[in-house]
Amino acid sequence: MISLIQFQRGLSMAEFLERYGSEARCPRARYRARWPMGFRCPACGDRRRSSFRRDAQTLYQCRACQHQATLISGTLLQDTKLPLTTGFLAIHLLTSTKTNLAALELKCHLGVSYRTAWRLKHKIMQAMAA
Repeated sequence: MISLIQFQRGLSMAEFLERYGSEARCPRARYRARWPMGFRCPACGDRRRSSFRRDAQTLYQCRACQHQATLISGTLLQDTKLPLTTGFLAIHLLTSTKTNLAALELKCHLGVSYRTAWRLKHKIMQAMAA
């Protein structure tokens, strides 16, 4: 029996880089994925927000309850200091291969330490299993 999932069309590396290959494109894509109908406060659901930058990150603050959220809060990339492009590339590489990608190979593709590649791989694999 043939699995239809096996033959789903994914993104080629060229398509992936076109969509998510720069630090400017990743936040826009992440914003649209997180809030497809516009900002909605995770705490109270209000739509009014203000935004400001702290360090290299944009924080969105609800005007009703002052709750602050980022594009990666509550995601598997939440506690990482890696650029979004690196996290997105790791997710793409691990989800587009049919066979398992070793942490050592992921390290080479991402240009990070082995420990970082191993942790990132295991976070992504846990999220996929849930």
